[in-house]
Amino acid sequence: MDPVTLAAAGAIGGGIMGYKGNQAAAKAAKQTAEFNAQVAENESIILRRAKVDEEANLRHNSDRLISTQRVATAASGVEMSGSPMQAIADAHFNVNMDALKIQYAGDIEATAKASEAALARASGSAKATAYKTASYQSLLAGGSKAASLMA
Repeated sequence: MDPVTLAAAGAIGGGIMGYKGNQAAAKAAKQTAEFNAQVAENESIILRRAKVDEEANLRHNSDRLISTQRVATAASGVEMSGSPMQAIADAHFNVNMDALKIQYAGDIEATAKASEAALARASGSAKATAYKTASYQSLLAGGSKAASLMA
């Protein structure tokens, strides 16, 4: 075989190798992005569960405190009306406000993780597209080099 034909074959082989490598990189970028997105979605679920537990603990501790206040009020002989009743009503109101704040914080965390997952997928898709474009460019460059060697 003459050296020009060997050089052309090498150029074509290099183009094909570049194509295959970039196609594999595109697939890996997409898989990595999907993995990162799933991790973010799992973290969202874990954070949501933690906020549910936090709210349950808040309500439980508040119920214990309010019960203790009622017992102390009853033990002192004071009727549950007026200021003592208002204090308990305020305690219930404050607990509900704190619970709403916990729920809101949970919503913000869940939204942030959903955005992180969407961004990971979009980024992976963009990288995969860039690698695919590079793979086609590699094929074209190999073919072009081979054609110029054969001419």
